[in-house]
Amino acid sequence: MSNDLKERAVAWVEENSELIVDAHMKYWEWAEVGLQEIKTGMHMADVLEEHGFTVERGVAGMPSAFVATYGSGKPVIGLMGELDALPSISNKAVPYRDPLVEGGPGHGCGHNSYAATALGASLALKAVMEEENIPGTIKCFGCPAEETLVGKVFMVRDGFFDGLDACLGHHPGSMNTSGLRSGNAMNSVKFEFFGKASHAAGSPEQGISAMDAVELMNVGVNYMREHIVQEARVHYIVEEGGVQPNVVPPYARTWYYVRAPRRDLVDRYYKRLLKMAEGADLMAETTHKVEFLTGVHNGLPNRPLAEQVVANMREIGAPTYTDEELEFAAKLGESVPREEKMDRLQKLSRFIPEAMELEHINLDSNIYDPFGEEIKGGGGSSDVADVAWNCPTQQFSTAYFIVGAPGHSWQHTAVGGMSIGHKATIFATKVMAATVVDLLTGPELVKKVREDWEERMKGLTYKSPLPPDLKPPLDQLEKQPE
Repeated sequence: MSNDLKERAVAWVEENSELIVDAHMKYWEWAEVGLQEIKTGMHMADVLEEHGFTVERGVAGMPSAFVATYGSGKPVIGLMGELDALPSISNKAVPYRDPLVEGGPGHGCGHNSYAATALGASLALKAVMEEENIPGTIKCFGCPAEETLVGKVFMVRDGFFDGLDACLGHHPGSMNTSGLRSGNAMNSVKFEFFGKASHAAGSPEQGISAMDAVELMNVGVNYMREHIVQEARVHYIVEEGGVQPNVVPPYARTWYYVRAPRRDLVDRYYKRLLKMAEGADLMAETTHKVEFLTGVHNGLPNRPLAEQVVANMREIGAPTYTDEELEFAAKLGESVPREEKMDRLQKLSRFIPEAMELEHINLDSNIYDPFGEEIKGGGGSSDVADVAWNCPTQQFSTAYFIVGAPGHSWQHTAVGGMSIGHKATIFATKVMAATVVDLLTGPELVKKVREDWEERMKGLTYKSPLPPDLKPPLDQLEKQPE
């Protein structure tokens, strides 16, 4: 590599790869869902503390959240680690469906790698900074409950991301790049409806169905869908809708996500949902309560950070794979119908013209230029966005999942538990460590990164979507499966 300090950081990662893979696998095996990541958060914080970081635990009212700090002075660089797994997609590290824990959670979004990368890069950076007396501060953030958009947005509101000059995160993907799509802003909200029980056959006229209100509200939402911007998404589940058909349900609860490319659009559509709940009450003669859980902004990418990440990927070089790993990926690929894979590649071809050439590829070892900046909104949401509204922030991906597999799937869980996932994490750790060295030793890069952020923030002012007195929804600890 062109920079001796980067070479040493990368070498530290290689020499300590066993420690990083051990963390990766511990988090994969524990697979703790949002706000339950006690073992994962504690292990990460303990290791950082053992290596000389100052650790503040249980931040922003969440038991697994922490901030670990090393160094002093400017620049101040953040490294994000996400902790949570997803319910119901447990799988062994095998290329076919075989749950490790029947019905249990699994790391089908790769946050075990997200966390292990931040941990490993932080340790590598501390070793180089200490040895060379490099000024600056690094902060490693243990961020719970990204999947339900809780962790970072509460940490941002409570000031734990204040004062950063730049922030990086690694999210596993199916390719090596640093994407520039913004994603959607979002609100997460539950509606509880209250009616009156009665015998559904013998005395239905005496009942008031809370489930009727849930269904009537969704009829209104369905009509609204025609009159919102194309990139917006409104989806829901019914958490409770009654116990048995011969009892008019006196209680029902529904959970909505409202997404749109801009925060102001989410606010607008959310107000309409509140009116629809009121309308459902008028029609069904119920009453209701609203439980606002969390909200996030649309993302703000940072091109200079993305380009520096990709440049370091190319200097370090993508992983190569053994025959056994390629065979594993091929077997896993058989579980993805060809038409589904081609549909995904067709979407990708909007950004990468050669995407259709991946039809017969399972592991994509290419390194791609940053792409997707021209697409505003669409797809998922992330609480990383609220960090990005407060400081220059960029996520990047390394090829961890097989090409064409759906997100949040057992296939993703499976590959994370074996050497393909390990290689992606080690590669990402090297890239993250090298990029932070660039920031610590390159004031001109920090300036470019800041200028890009300021340009994107013109006309915008960050306001937390959370009410000041809102607490993290720790009741989810009781509602999530073990």
